[in-house]
Order: sequence, then C-alpha cells, then structure tokens
Amino acid sequence: MRQLSQSSPPPLFREAYNSEGFAEKLARSLYNTLLPKAGEYDLVILCIGTDRSTGDALGPLLGSYLADVELKQFHVYGTLNQPVHAVNLEQSVAAIAKHHQRPFIIAADACLGHYQHVGHVTLGEGALQPGAGVNKKLPAVGDLHLTGIVNVGGFMEYFVLQNTRLSLVMNMAARMAQGIWLADQRLRHKKRSELHTKPASLFSRLFSPPLPFK
Repeated sequence: MRQLSQSSPPPLFREAYNSEGFAEKLARSLYNTLLPKAGEYDLVILCIGTDRSTGDALGPLLGSYLADVELKQFHVYGTLNQPVHAVNLEQSVAAIAKHHQRPFIIAADACLGHYQHVGHVTLGEGALQPGAGVNKKLPAVGDLHLTGIVNVGGFMEYFVLQNTRLSLVMNMAARMAQGIWLADQRLRHKKRSELHTKPASLFSRLFSPPLPFK
C-alpha cells in the first residue's frame, strides 16, 4: 500500500479506471515507455499487496488476472495464490534478480489519496515505496510504478483499507489488466514486425467469470 505523495514527478499516465478509452490509453503509454527496453531487459510486473485486506488486494488481483492470460512479453510476480507483501517483498525481489539477468520492474500496488482521485490509476517513472500508506518501512522497488487509488488517505489507514469496496478494487484491477494485455499484444506484434493488434473485446473472453468492462 502506497501513500500518494504531492512531491512525485509528473506521471507518464493518469486516468480514472472507468473513463472512456482507459485501457487503450494505458496500453499506449506502456507501449511507448517500454518499447525501447523490450529487447534489452526482461519486463517484470511485480504486483504487491495482500488479499487479507480488501483495499490492498489490488496488486494480487491484477497479478491473477494477468497470470490467467499468459502474457508473452511480461513476467508476472504476485497473485492471489502467491502474493508479494511486506513479509516476503525482499525475498521476491531477490528471486527476480536471480531468475532474470536484466530485469526491468514495473511495481504495481494500491494507493491512498484524495477523495476526488479515488479510482484513478497512475503510471510513473521511478521506484514504488510500498507500505508508506500504513507507516511500514519497506525497500523501494521498481523502475516504473503503477498505482491505483482505492480509497482516501490521511487517517485510520488500516480501517480504511479493510472497508474499501471489493467491487471497486476488482474493477480497477480488471481494467488495468486489460491495458497491460493490450500493451503485451503490441510489443509482441512489434517484435514480429507486425502492426496488427487484436480487438480489446477479445480480452474479456479470457476470464471466467466475465469481467465488468466492455
């Protein structure tokens, strides 16, 4: 869980998860940012959080959705079955360094922020500081960070996380996964020197039960 900082540099992408064209815009931003790195690095998505807290389940839900569609250009760590959280974060980062010679890590986590920004997703450069929203000291991780504001920050953070609506967290994770899936398709097709991209509507068929997006 990350606390939103006012001093963060300008994001590469910021949009409400339920806005029109969200997945397409996120995919475009990811594609443009990662294309120069796709040939040199192993692209890793590290989904941080725990399903023991509704608000903090954004990362594991995202990781599970991505694991189900078997991405070709990304390696995914952190799912509902194998979460990456405060207890095993350092161990997980060490495992990534061991299994990937040149990892480029996109760290994904839930975030607390202002009321009017709940539901917004941000992609930014630089490391994620997990645990800051609930006053935990954990190592910064990632070359990029991908965060979703799931509730209001600034007071009673543990209570707020426990009382975050599951539907919001699930819907946000699903839309974020759709954007990442689209970026994966484009990176794969670019690698094959093809420009064709599969329609986004095909993504929803890969999940059971169907996800709540068009």
